[in-house]
Amino acid sequence: MNTANLQLEGLYVALSALMTALRQSGAVSEADLDAALADAEDSVTADRGRADLNPAHLDAIAFPIRYLCLPNKLGAEGSYPGFAELTERVGREKPQQAEVQSLQRRDIVASKDADVQRLEEIDRSAGRP
Repeated sequence: MNTANLQLEGLYVALSALMTALRQSGAVSEADLDAALADAEDSVTADRGRADLNPAHLDAIAFPIRYLCLPNKLGAEGSYPGFAELTERVGREKPQQAEVQSLQRRDIVASKDADVQRLEEIDRSAGRP
């Protein structure tokens, strides 16, 4: 296994432990953490500057955020699964957000193309070059 992957695994576990400590101390609520993580996921999946990325790449970017959502939710319920179980659940439960964003981009492009064609047809019917 790539050493960087192991380092990232450690980082995810450490971040989820910090989130648990913050939640248990009352410094931050589960809802506040969920909201912050949801905002983070929305910002990376909706980033127009990443239009060149395919859905799989967007899922890869969103993976750490989705991973951290699970221990926050499950920890609030008193459950603390290990890294392997959490990553499996992220894969099974991941929203198809990246695919939705990709489809929306294609719809926008198709809509612009249709508008351009309609305007060109109006120009032709009006005798304009």
